[in-house]
Amino acid sequence: MVGEADSDAVLVAAHNGLFRLSPDGDVQVSPAIDLMGFAVAAPGRLLASGHPGPDVDLPQPVGLIESTDQGRSWQPLSRQGQSDFHALTASPAGVLGYDGTLQRSADGLSWERLEIPAEPASLSAGPDGSQVLATTEQGLLHSTDAGSTWALVPGAPLLQLVDWSVDGLTAVGVDPDGLVWTSQDGVRAWQRAAQLDAPPMAMDVATTTDGGSRILVVTSRAATESRDGGQTFSELRRD
Repeated sequence: MVGEADSDAVLVAAHNGLFRLSPDGDVQVSPAIDLMGFAVAAPGRLLASGHPGPDVDLPQPVGLIESTDQGRSWQPLSRQGQSDFHALTASPAGVLGYDGTLQRSADGLSWERLEIPAEPASLSAGPDGSQVLATTEQGLLHSTDAGSTWALVPGAPLLQLVDWSVDGLTAVGVDPDGLVWTSQDGVRAWQRAAQLDAPPMAMDVATTTDGGSRILVVTSRAATESRDGGQTFSELRRD
């Protein structure tokens, strides 16, 4: 999972904690938590799920946890000892997570169970939370009511990861082979973009501090970014 800090700094959620990518080297900012799910809920507010490391005083699994100091410390919110959200997304309207069942919460504390036609590999909520995308083995699913109901997107590529832009119309996805796809019309039509050299592991679409667009994709080989709508990518760091 990948996201951005309050600046253009890149945060990568890994199996051994949260890292800040830097030209001078990666810096681990969090305790050793196996971050299976990760989402930026709002500027300065991070949400996550997964498993605690051996010296971390959190339940197993951690349920939904929150950080308001860029990942340096984490506080339990709900579902401790119950949920390990492998797919997690958040918006100002609430949180949506998948832990074997689809769960929705308006406040991160109380939850309701929803139905989804297939297991999601990733979830992405639009800016207002009403539109949600889910990548599945059956195809791309789209919800216009915050996850209450779902429909397959006709003609959409089979994507591994997907994310909305802040405009609520543009979406970017990456298929299992590393081919980047973009949609400019609310996921009705998709166009091929760049071909990455490895399968994707995490991605994020964000607006930079200067108002530009930034697509971040972490593959099994490198952390990459695009500033031209996914047409070309440059490496931030190679493993």
